[in-house]
Amino acid sequence: MPGAIRISPTRATRAVNLLRAVQFTHPPSCPCHSNPSHHHHASVQQARRALATPIDKSQEKEYAFEMAASSIRFGPGCTKEVGMDFKNMGAKRVMVVTDGNVKKLNAMKQVIQGLEQEGVAYSVFDAVRVEPKDSSIKQAIAFAKPYGPDAFLAVGGGSVIDTAKLMNLYTSFPEADFLDFVNAPLGRGLPIQGKLKPLIAVPTTAGTGSETTGTAIFDLVSKRAKTGIAHRNLKPTLGIVDPLNTRTMPSAVHAASGLDVLCHSLESWTAIPFYERVPRPTNPINRPAYQGANPISDIFSLQALRDTVKYLPRAVKDPEDHEAQSQMLLAATLAGVGFGNAGVHLCHGMSYPISGQNPGYKHAGYEVEGPIIPHGVSVAVTAPAVFRFTGASNPERHLAAAECFGVDISNVKKESAGEVLGEALAEFLLKLGDQPRGLKDLGFGREHIDQLVEGTMPQARVLMLAPNLEMSNVDVEREQLRKLFEDSLDY
Repeated sequence: MPGAIRISPTRATRAVNLLRAVQFTHPPSCPCHSNPSHHHHASVQQARRALATPIDKSQEKEYAFEMAASSIRFGPGCTKEVGMDFKNMGAKRVMVVTDGNVKKLNAMKQVIQGLEQEGVAYSVFDAVRVEPKDSSIKQAIAFAKPYGPDAFLAVGGGSVIDTAKLMNLYTSFPEADFLDFVNAPLGRGLPIQGKLKPLIAVPTTAGTGSETTGTAIFDLVSKRAKTGIAHRNLKPTLGIVDPLNTRTMPSAVHAASGLDVLCHSLESWTAIPFYERVPRPTNPINRPAYQGANPISDIFSLQALRDTVKYLPRAVKDPEDHEAQSQMLLAATLAGVGFGNAGVHLCHGMSYPISGQNPGYKHAGYEVEGPIIPHGVSVAVTAPAVFRFTGASNPERHLAAAECFGVDISNVKKESAGEVLGEALAEFLLKLGDQPRGLKDLGFGREHIDQLVEGTMPQARVLMLAPNLEMSNVDVEREQLRKLFEDSLDY
């Protein structure tokens, strides 16, 4: 009818019309609805039965990932800003943490000058042990408690930054037992309930990425195992990443630190995907810092790998190659963001007993008393065997990693991915120079393997992210680890 006004039906009218249409076009005689044995009915009944079955929460897979990293400031000379940073935070009593070697370097001179210029009071603890033990950590905590700092400043490598994190933790929770926060099963693995005091980290080595992560590692001597504490609330407030601070690193330290970056990036890139991890946390505070590979960590990890392969040989070879040194420091930070959220796996899990059970090896170029296997060396020595083992879990990722080493992967079969990456790693380590060619060069033999396996077994926090490792069967897991250590005796 011309000029008639059309009125839109209400929601209720549309719903009634839809029901009428369904009834008219889909009557009760439809076999799907009239036949109780039809497969549609079966699926509904099965779903009902499944819902009635108690759910095993321990087997529920993760469904989310969470990114956490410190604020990062990068640039040559930015160390001098640290005094202003503490003044901006309102800090009144800063605990400066360093070691006997770093305290003589320009980085310490810069931070002290910065603090004094801004009138910020401070006290210096300079007795950090390289590759810290629980005893050296407790000594540092005991030093900090009477001073009552309201902020911390770490100047040094990973050992210094990790020690400062734990000084911050146990002065913030002075009544806590030392094992309360230590990773299970060696400790109680309690989450850190609440923020800590501000911590600024100034790395002087290009390796650990500790300035970005909520992880602190040390030797638990009574268990003859390396372990640590990992939680987002442990991460520094700010990482001041100044390329001028790594120019004093000896060549051997450049190499070992860089190998840590190499394995951080490779392990986080190849870790199981975050959505395969179990159990799903019942509360977000229990979501681990090491979650499995995820789309954001992948970006950081792969770029760190590319940069390490390109710049580490240059940084080791030429102490005047400041571009390579600067790029390695940036790569360490990138890898820190990657592995700090995705996690590491077998190389690191196996490295803890290697360094903790050192039969007497002292790495050339390290000015320390007594034997030492630098962390990066203990991690890289198993890498060729590890990535041969994990290759089948995700051939595409292992081939992408091999391509970073310059391997032409255009005609490589997927089943050869692990072998190809293992070979590329072995060749890279050999060309880098002055690296042990397997566990034998560190003084280990077949007679040590059982103890190394037993020292690896408790590292559940990282082993749970290892592809192909059969953690649901302890006997099979032991055999797999034994074979990996055997294959790592030489390469």
